[in-house]
Amino acid sequence: MSQLTRDDAVADFFRRAQSQEVSDPADLDAIWAALPTVRVDELIGAWRGGELPSGHPMDGQLAVVKWHGKRFDSWHDVKPMVCVDDDGNLYSNTEIGKGEASAWMVEFRGESTASMVYDGQPVIDHFKRVDDVTLMGIMNGKTSLVRDRHFYFFLVKE
Repeated sequence: MSQLTRDDAVADFFRRAQSQEVSDPADLDAIWAALPTVRVDELIGAWRGGELPSGHPMDGQLAVVKWHGKRFDSWHDVKPMVCVDDDGNLYSNTEIGKGEASAWMVEFRGESTASMVYDGQPVIDHFKRVDDVTLMGIMNGKTSLVRDRHFYFFLVKE
């Protein structure tokens, strides 16, 4: 896919997030490349999450564990796997997440952007801004990078 303008990337992002079609990772990477980076302080708060399916083995797995999203209480107090229990209550699923996380500025693909580092596993989620309440995420790391493919997702501020 050719280089996108920011406006085209935002429109394409929302189309793909809405349709939940399986996207070629190269198309998702083109969207990512056109979006602006974010700072850690912009992550603070509660976020509802969703997937951007790309054929990654994790596609559909977050629904299985009833993943709701993430909560950033501070840079060093992040709940990466906020899930819904059988009674409809939200809780931090530290078993699935292998602990919790912290947020840092991390360089990824030549840009420094807000990223979430898991405490108990070699995984980093990188974030970029789609609009005032929406972030695009790429999960990166030894256990999440499968056949050179990343897992793509999004967060919407609650």
